[in-house]
Amino acid sequence: MSLNPTAAAQVCRCLRSKEMFIHQDEPGWDISQSSSGIFWCMHTQNCLGPDGKVAEPENCQAGRSCHEID
Repeated sequence: MSLNPTAAAQVCRCLRSKEMFIHQDEPGWDISQSSSGIFWCMHTQNCLGPDGKVAEPENCQAGRSCHEID
């Protein structure tokens, strides 16, 4: 899975993936580079956000009531 750079910049800061907790030698790694397909929301600690929708890069974008950006 790979988002275009503009979309990747808009992914909610509360979206998490297990790759975020593995040492990466590549500078500039971000959530859109995750290949596991396993994501969760920091707010709920599960695969659904507070609004009941799936937590994944394509969905965790501006427009969702729970979306947060840096």
